[in-house]
Amino acid sequence: MTRPACIPAEYWDALPAELRPGLLAIVAAFEARIAAQDARIAELEARLDQNSSNSSRPPSSDPPHLKSAPPREPSGRRRGGQPGHRRNDRIRLEPDEVVDVGPDRCRRRGEGLAGDDRDPLVRQVFELPVVRPHVVEYRLHRSTCPRCGESPRGVAPVGAEVGYGPRAQAACAVLAGEGRMGKRLVARVMRGLFGLPIGPAAICDLERRTADALAPAHAEALGHIRGLPANVDKTSWPQGRRRGWLWAALANGLGVFRVAAGRGRDAFEALMGRSPPAVVTSDRYSAYAHLPAERRQACWARLRRDFQAMLDRADAGKATGEELLLHSGVLFDAWSKVRAGAVSRGTFASRTLPWLRREVRALLRRGVGCGAKKTAATCREILKVEASLWTFAKAEGVEPTNNAAERALRQAVCRRKTSFGTDSPAGSRFVERILTAIESCCRQSRDLLDFLVEAVEARRSGGKPPSLVPAGA
Repeated sequence: MTRPACIPAEYWDALPAELRPGLLAIVAAFEARIAAQDARIAELEARLDQNSSNSSRPPSSDPPHLKSAPPREPSGRRRGGQPGHRRNDRIRLEPDEVVDVGPDRCRRRGEGLAGDDRDPLVRQVFELPVVRPHVVEYRLHRSTCPRCGESPRGVAPVGAEVGYGPRAQAACAVLAGEGRMGKRLVARVMRGLFGLPIGPAAICDLERRTADALAPAHAEALGHIRGLPANVDKTSWPQGRRRGWLWAALANGLGVFRVAAGRGRDAFEALMGRSPPAVVTSDRYSAYAHLPAERRQACWARLRRDFQAMLDRADAGKATGEELLLHSGVLFDAWSKVRAGAVSRGTFASRTLPWLRREVRALLRRGVGCGAKKTAATCREILKVEASLWTFAKAEGVEPTNNAAERALRQAVCRRKTSFGTDSPAGSRFVERILTAIESCCRQSRDLLDFLVEAVEARRSGGKPPSLVPAGA
């Protein structure tokens, strides 16, 4: 019977033989418990060290003490615009009023001066006019029929029952959607800037009406994006007391959002259809596992964060994480040349891709057997979708990262931090439709307010609603 290292030899020799098995069992139990606690402590410490560079956490959650990017070498140039940079002059508008200012007398001799300068120096001053609501009052009179005595009342035009015109309704939607303002703040801003008396309840009603006005454009955009190569992502979105999810799909000139109850395959198919014909760029979540490798691109930005996490854990998987991070840097350097036009996509696929893919696959297999539990699990998970890591090299219009969807969801995340989601399905419909309008108009350089006014007017008059699908798409 071997003496445990934690028990001195003199104590072990003095212990009766019949008590030694029990003591060994106690020591083994305590050692197992200590090992489990050490593993738990290491796991909690690794969780505390998570930040935006080694996990899916947003940058806003980073602690103040997180180390910043290393300082760059000084370039030796002065601060500010450099010689040859593109000028950014103030925009010159058509003036509403022109004031000619000329000198009365010569500054040197005092002689009177007269005449006009053919090329005067122009200084424009921009000012906002005092805004007051344009109020139209409909007075519905009664008239009595001389023959039957009936007294019908005049009928107000369509939209008069709302109490607010299309532009006022669209402005409230812009403040609530793009400005991420709450109902009370929208009411204060409308009253302070435009002199429009309105209450939070009326704001809520106008949001519901705006959501109805945007329904045709949202449905059309949703149907159109299902046929395009799209970046797809999701974030949590509480609805009432239940946890929901806000899904986003981004493509050229189009961004579509949808609030769903879950984040599984059913929610993905409600957004992109049962079998999307084009490539879907996403993270490695299981909701996309049914997609074939040739129609799926796994996000390399997320991979880099996972490789950084392997490095930061400083265990047996550190070397694997360091090598994988290095190879991902090689990939992005090579891809930047493809984007700049210095290297063709075909050259990248035939020369750089084969050896890079071979090296990354070998490193992932080495990581599976590295002895670090989390690193091995991550490498095993990545190997399951390894074929989807390289789809971008052959599919036109596909990028290796899902950054477009993550950036589009950033506004929704900021909104969620202040509003804590929505209280009802009606509120969720407004959020998903106004976010779709904001993102799509931004991508197409369209004026959001003008689009919303057009949509509201079409809804009230029964006309053709405007489209968010880019022209010619």
